[in-house]
Amino acid sequence: MPENGRVVTRTYRNIPMPRSSLSPRSVLLAASGLATFVLLAAILVVPAPYAIEQPGPTVDTLGEVDDVELITIPDAETFPSEGQLRLTTVSVAGGPGFPVDAADVVQGWLSSAVAVVPVESVYQRGVSREELQSTSQAQMTTSQENATAAALTELGYEVPTVLTVSAAVPDSGSDGVVEPGDVVTSIQAPDGPLVPTETFPDLTQVLDGVAPGSSVALGVERDGEPETLDVVTGDDGNGGSVLGVLIDPTFTFPIEVDIEIQDIGGPSAGTMFALGIIERLTPGDSTGGEIIAGTGTIDLSGEVGAIGGIVQKLHGAQRDGAGWFLAPAANCEQVVGNVPEGLQVVRVATLSDARDAVEAIGAGDTADLPSCS
Repeated sequence: MPENGRVVTRTYRNIPMPRSSLSPRSVLLAASGLATFVLLAAILVVPAPYAIEQPGPTVDTLGEVDDVELITIPDAETFPSEGQLRLTTVSVAGGPGFPVDAADVVQGWLSSAVAVVPVESVYQRGVSREELQSTSQAQMTTSQENATAAALTELGYEVPTVLTVSAAVPDSGSDGVVEPGDVVTSIQAPDGPLVPTETFPDLTQVLDGVAPGSSVALGVERDGEPETLDVVTGDDGNGGSVLGVLIDPTFTFPIEVDIEIQDIGGPSAGTMFALGIIERLTPGDSTGGEIIAGTGTIDLSGEVGAIGGIVQKLHGAQRDGAGWFLAPAANCEQVVGNVPEGLQVVRVATLSDARDAVEAIGAGDTADLPSCS
């Protein structure tokens, strides 16, 4: 047919359809890659069997929380301080009610301030979040009572205490001799005088001077009747003795001390609570305006005990401006090599050690303070 005055001849050919460039091997690899991607994506959102410990908030025991003083002592003269004594905490994700996923775990592994641990090492299997919180709050209450008793004793107050046995330690000299509910009323060392146990130090001071393996006469009140029990003592690790019993104390405090803190549990703030009470009741400013953080349980004899999460607490203290950190002597192994830049650590074994350290820091006389290095 003419087209623009010319005859156009069109040639038609058979053009084969394009063949796929993907070999069966390529198809298999692509499918495997897709499956791997889907699997990894699922892993990143599926709860992981880990708990993640990271620096939590720090709180100044000499300051206020929500416009309320953390420590108040209404029936005694108290004194201001320009410095801070900050308790430290660990925030824990994972476990009952707050699972973490693989992405959180990977991020934790990449941070020197975060610890990723098996969830069973933090939370007992089968325990609910509500039960954990209840236990944590009970520990905090006991910690505050022990801190108050230890602080007032350190300041020279008498703190009358009813020493009720809650349990005997298995395989100790008290096992099968001392019973739960016994009230300890006296103790007598070999060839020593009978000492009434009106306060906890009355008991521990006698035991400190008794060689391990000795038999002491323990006076108790059982079901309202007095009894004398022969108890073979154990070793306290410092040359003195222990009875091998757990004591549930009931205090009569000579002055009222109120500690108000919310959303923080556990026993590890005891040492910093005790230091805060001492600072409030002591004329002058022991801190010298310094920001001093720390941690550690406290018992009725003023011993500072080990805690968990020391590395996270060090980082939390440094983050919140502390220049000094009071660490339990029993935690020094975890402290070495994990101190963030700008933070100096002081090793403390007792409340007296911690008090002396605060005073030395406040006075700028820190050359002889013991460290964990």
